[in-house]
Order: sequence, then structure tokens, then C-alpha cells
Amino acid sequence: MVPTPQPRHLPASSFRSRRSGLSGAQRETWERLWPELGLTLGPDQRPERLDTRAWFGRQAPVVLEIGCGSGTSTLAMAKDEPGVDVIAVEIYRRGLAQLLSAIDRDRVGNIRLIRGNAIDVLDLIGPGTLTGVRVYFPDPWPKARHHKRRFLQPGTIGLIADRLLPGGVLHAATDHPGYAEHIGEVGDAEPRLRRARPGDRLPVSVARPATKYESKARDAGSVVNEFIWQKLEKAKG
Repeated sequence: MVPTPQPRHLPASSFRSRRSGLSGAQRETWERLWPELGLTLGPDQRPERLDTRAWFGRQAPVVLEIGCGSGTSTLAMAKDEPGVDVIAVEIYRRGLAQLLSAIDRDRVGNIRLIRGNAIDVLDLIGPGTLTGVRVYFPDPWPKARHHKRRFLQPGTIGLIADRLLPGGVLHAATDHPGYAEHIGEVGDAEPRLRRARPGDRLPVSVARPATKYESKARDAGSVVNEFIWQKLEKAKG
């Protein structure tokens, strides 16, 4: 068994601190639904292992979306694949509250939410249990001195590969050219992953809706780079 990468190989932080309040309706929805659909990770709130079967109340393929923002892609993709269970991870409460309100409005039953650092979430998930991991538009940390904070680093890619089941998919997207080059290099260097090819049968959808952020980026002339890897039965080499 390939050992889990040690913490020193992982980014110390992959998010910026922000403050934003909730509306009255969002607060009401949060108080009503968060105990059932949400999990907050903190010093006193950290289960030893995440039991997805008990949390969703069924056995189904599980996809982890890291950095879901306000959940536009999360909601749409979960609705398109009701047989797939989606865990959406975000550090910002307002984004999670917006997604929670949308889940309530549209009566979507296959999404659960975690507020916390993605590395901590990956630590709670058993090896070889995820069908997919989605990382859409992670913070590029454009300044060279901040590159070590980028989420998709060799150690993180290795941790994701460990959590994927054979044939599972890592799907990433970015509109930052420097980060795109970096993501391609570290993903291709992971021996348990290979690039998906046109015509490959994938266990989960990789068709995602364009968010408002992405549409603005395209209008500004930015190119969105997509990366899709599958986990091999055996490591390359």
C-alpha cells in the first residue's frame, strides 16, 4: 500500500480569511438544516473517520468537491447525477449558506457540506473510497512567494490519489496560466494517475456548468484549462 504523504509535503493553507454575514433567511436555513446536512471541523469537532454511508443513508459513489464556493456547480452536477453522493467542502460560511438554501429550495438530497480545511477533510476519508474529486478554480496564489500555499501540490495530489478508488477521477480547472502549468506537471508526475482520453468511460460526469466567475474570466480573455485524471489499477512504472 502506498503510504499517505506526510503533512510537511502539503500546503500550510489554501484559503484567505474573509468575513461575511448571513441574511436572516440564510441564518434560519442554516440553523434548521446544518445539524443534519453539515459538519464543521475544528479542534473539538473532528471524527476519526467519515462514515459516508451513514451520513447519506445509502451506499453510493461519493464525490468530494473541494472549494465549492456558493455551490453553483455542486448543485447542478448533483441534480444531474442523483445516484452520486456529493460532499462539498468550503471554508467560507456564506458560500455554504447559499448552497444550503439552494438545496432546501430545490429539495436536493444527495449533497452534504463540510466547513473546514480540505486537507483535514481528506484525512477523514478512507483510502480507495472516493469515486471522484473536483477542484474548480482554486486560489492561484499568483505571487511567487505564495506558491507554496497552492492547494494542488505534489503531496496533495498524492493524498487525493490515495483516497480515490481505482478508476476514480480527479477533475480540476483553473483560469490562471501559471497555475495551470503547475497543476499539469504535478498531476502527470503522480504515478497512480493517468490523463483521461476522449472516449474513456468515466464513473462520474465531468460536465460542469459555467459559473459567473468563469464567465467573467472568459469575457476578460482568460483561458480555462481543464484537467481530468483517472486512478490506475497499478502505479505507473
